[in-house]
Amino acid sequence: MNAPEKITLPLPPVTEDPRYVGESVPRSGARRLTEGRGQYLDDLSLPRMGHVVFWRSPLAHARIVSIDRSAALQMPGVLAVVDGKEMAQVCKPWVAVLGHLPGMKSAPQYPLAPERVCWQGEPVVAVVAKTRAQAEDAMQLLQVDLEELTPVVDMESALSPSTPVIHPELGDNLCFTRDLDTGGVDDAFARADVVEEATFQFGRHTGVTLEPRAQIADWDPGQQRLTVYHSQQAPHMMQDLYSRQFDLPEASVRVICRDVGGSFGIKVHAYPDDFATVALSIMLKRPVKFVADRLESFSSDIHAREHRVRGRIAATAAGEIIAFEIDDLTAIGPYSMFPRTSAIEGNQVVNLVGGPYKHKHYRAHLDVVFQNKTPTCQYRGVGHPIACAVTEGLVDLAARKLGMDPLELRRRNVIPDDAYPCTGASGIKLEVLSHQACMSKLESMMNYSALLQEQAALRSKGIHRGIGFAAVIELTNPSAAFYGVGGARISAQDGATARLEPSGAVTILIGVGEQGQGTEGIYAQIAADAVGVGIERVRVVTGDTDVTPYGGGTWASRGAGIGGEAVLLAGMALRENILTVACAILQRERSTLSVRRDAIVDADSHEPVLPLAELGRIAYFRPDTLPAGFQSELMVTRHYAQRDYPFIFTNGIQASYVEVDVDTGFVKLLKHWVVEDCGRVLNPLLVDEQMRGAIVQGIGGALYEECLYDDNGIMLNGSMADYLVPMAAEMPDIEVAHVETPTATSKLGAKGAGEAGTAGAPAAIVNAINDALAPFKAQVWSQPVTPEKVLRALGKV
Repeated sequence: MNAPEKITLPLPPVTEDPRYVGESVPRSGARRLTEGRGQYLDDLSLPRMGHVVFWRSPLAHARIVSIDRSAALQMPGVLAVVDGKEMAQVCKPWVAVLGHLPGMKSAPQYPLAPERVCWQGEPVVAVVAKTRAQAEDAMQLLQVDLEELTPVVDMESALSPSTPVIHPELGDNLCFTRDLDTGGVDDAFARADVVEEATFQFGRHTGVTLEPRAQIADWDPGQQRLTVYHSQQAPHMMQDLYSRQFDLPEASVRVICRDVGGSFGIKVHAYPDDFATVALSIMLKRPVKFVADRLESFSSDIHAREHRVRGRIAATAAGEIIAFEIDDLTAIGPYSMFPRTSAIEGNQVVNLVGGPYKHKHYRAHLDVVFQNKTPTCQYRGVGHPIACAVTEGLVDLAARKLGMDPLELRRRNVIPDDAYPCTGASGIKLEVLSHQACMSKLESMMNYSALLQEQAALRSKGIHRGIGFAAVIELTNPSAAFYGVGGARISAQDGATARLEPSGAVTILIGVGEQGQGTEGIYAQIAADAVGVGIERVRVVTGDTDVTPYGGGTWASRGAGIGGEAVLLAGMALRENILTVACAILQRERSTLSVRRDAIVDADSHEPVLPLAELGRIAYFRPDTLPAGFQSELMVTRHYAQRDYPFIFTNGIQASYVEVDVDTGFVKLLKHWVVEDCGRVLNPLLVDEQMRGAIVQGIGGALYEECLYDDNGIMLNGSMADYLVPMAAEMPDIEVAHVETPTATSKLGAKGAGEAGTAGAPAAIVNAINDALAPFKAQVWSQPVTPEKVLRALGKV
């Protein structure tokens, strides 16, 4: 063996080796994006690329009589005009059901409607041209003859025998039904001193991402290989779906998701136009690009949250909650959405109602029905905002009836912090939560007693302010119990690859993509600590099925808890391999060495003995100087799937302070507080950003956002001129604090934090509004809470 070469690179000085995890490190990609260096889907252009636009149905329910495309085909630049029957020869239909939702049904769905349209906005004809403008001009000349059919719009009458059945082969308009009964519910209500009930209405709304849904499909007939550039949350899921729907080997499909301008669940589904764009590329043997414009997004993106929930609560005179009961009716459009299914939201509502509380009696009924509106599916929170609003609204009703402070009633009834692990009344398994600690911190943080005094003083002056609370649980870090057990090929695990470069830098490859939430930043923090390098020396590569390990992607607040754990495990394994190489180079025992900020150091003195750059140079370029038979392994892959519980739950408490103008019905948000326990806080700055952003989306659902339809199933406000979203001027100050109870299911201890804000904000806001209206004995349980609804509750209109 040749002697090791003399080390000539400068050694870093001895430092305290500070950790990055737990620190508010600015997100790594922020500068690149603010300098305009981001690469979003619409920034991409490929040679010979065609542009597709879709002629979408103007009616909610109709039979396709004829399509005349002769004039469109004559237009300049037009490459193809394709209808549903032609496309059905290329792409198979799909049926979105899950095996663990027994009895669930849905009809086959196609990329383009072949015979019948079932919602306003369903794609019928695809026009492909050399430019987007040419395709849009040609689309105007299509002659599509539709025979209007009776639409099913009202979910309350969807199951009536007199209502037409949207898909006759299914027998009725029921997609899924579920009953849950712990037993003893009737007895609990019979012996209760207080029984309160209400009907809660939730308007359907949608995601309004800054970057619309978009993709470029590029079929290479020479290599028989499909590459899809996508603004998507789950690249490996889409790789699998394209493989199956087009009968392609999985290895022949590559999905690349670079920068994604927001997602919120809107981009975690497979849409008809996704498959149509791929089919067109295969048919035309050239790249095809689709970008949904803002107007068509309102009817082509999924909606969510259309629910009517009748709820009851039972309590004793001493303030003990003893039972909940709900009946949830939700409408999902004409099809269950592929592949996650549209029954999951309602199923989540059943699982989560009453979640934070220690009652033992619970009964729930769920009906998920079809209707002729845009399909609904998973959107940020997925059932949590509905379940939380129902639960917390009923708790407030009980507190008012008992004459008890609403925070005190919650304090008496939440599952104690020392009672975990335990099982909730619905059967959900809870590892460790901290509602009591969160409430104590919140009460101090908002100075609750002083706020009550201020509220009372202002009421005497005719100023009506309200305080509302919401105790929150959020499902995160899902195991295969979410989708895998139902037969959906959606990965519950993620993998990460960690590679030491010859320069001593570290590259991390992981399938969980960056949607604007900061995952790349926390992966850099985790990797820097796990390996022992400066964070500026870490590069993160995401969202490319050809280079990243297989994984589930970004959904259900799993990026930190699942993806981050995979990065940690890979980083720790790489660190051990680095030390093995160092031992070979330095001829020292493993116990005498450690890795510390870009160098191998003496384990006792922490004095640097070998820079990682020198170790990389020797390992990659001079392996001849290493012992005979020794092989450096400086690239490792590790995987992680959460298996101890079906889900790991995050928890917290939110409070809202509002002022209601009882003459106009307008609601002004004054302040919002949240104490969140997402396990180990990896980056306080990013967690607070996530909480504030999620709360703003919750505010949208509580006060502004609703997709309005007429009696014929036509959307009335499908534009940014008419669909209200919260803006900066409507936002209150949002104060965030944390309690940390790490999960024991992983080394990192991280839970999710992406959806808790959306889950709790509507409940806290609506409760605050009703608290402001309490002197008038008025209540509003319909979201969004508009001025008209407030005035109706007050009997003024």
